[in-house]
Amino acid sequence: MKQILLINDVVGYGKVGMGAMLPILSYLGVPTYCLPTALVSNTLNYGQFNIQDNTEYIRGTLPVWKQLGFRFDAVCTGLMFSDDEATLISNYCAEVSQQGTTVFVDPILGDGGSLYNGINDHQVQIMREMVSVAHLTFPNYTEACYLTGSTFHPEGISWEEAQNLIDQLRSIGSQSVLITSCTIEGHNSVVGYCGGIANTTCQSTGRYFCIEYSEIPGIFHGTGDIFSAVLIGNILGGHQLEESTRKAMDTVYHMIDRYRDTPDRNMGIPVERCLDLL
Repeated sequence: MKQILLINDVVGYGKVGMGAMLPILSYLGVPTYCLPTALVSNTLNYGQFNIQDNTEYIRGTLPVWKQLGFRFDAVCTGLMFSDDEATLISNYCAEVSQQGTTVFVDPILGDGGSLYNGINDHQVQIMREMVSVAHLTFPNYTEACYLTGSTFHPEGISWEEAQNLIDQLRSIGSQSVLITSCTIEGHNSVVGYCGGIANTTCQSTGRYFCIEYSEIPGIFHGTGDIFSAVLIGNILGGHQLEESTRKAMDTVYHMIDRYRDTPDRNMGIPVERCLDLL
């Protein structure tokens, strides 16, 4: 079974980041290891938070792992907090990619046309650096616009515009691309392009695809992390990109539906209670 390293933040109060991904990947049978980019007191949407940047921890940890010969079949990166941290991790990803490791990048920046609370324009450039070393990146529509400097259209975009946005992300460096939470020709959609994902069965097809979905109104934090974990778990399990995308979309929908009436959506979805949906 292929093993993966998650490079993301650890949130003390809220089922997001590693807290959302780890149970899903473990349930799917993927041995999962962690390198926290930061310790965060709670999800940022509460308005007040404390963040401890882990750049120095990462700087000290990666050489130790190299000396010990630790290897991973895949790496998935998430939220970054500094230039130094992004440089350390992007250099690490570039190095292990040459050794056969598959690099997944979730460029966490914002949603609904705006950056998340606590995220600034400088971090957009940091995420561009990460996308440049990705085999597969999967921003939402808002993040795709920030990464490419494109105008955000709340009413949605055409299929041709969606393909152009994908191409701009590929020009940054990612071989394959998904864009989630996008309205295409009036329909809620996830759009993608499979240009190959190294060392998986998702071989190059050179084909764009679009998958429509039904939306449950409201913002549920951590659903992007759930999507990422299900997507990656299925890809590493031998499924194709489009099939894995559909599975991730369906899983997110059913988890939201189960907890759509939760009184505090900032906390995220209690993933452990939803593993039966995988």
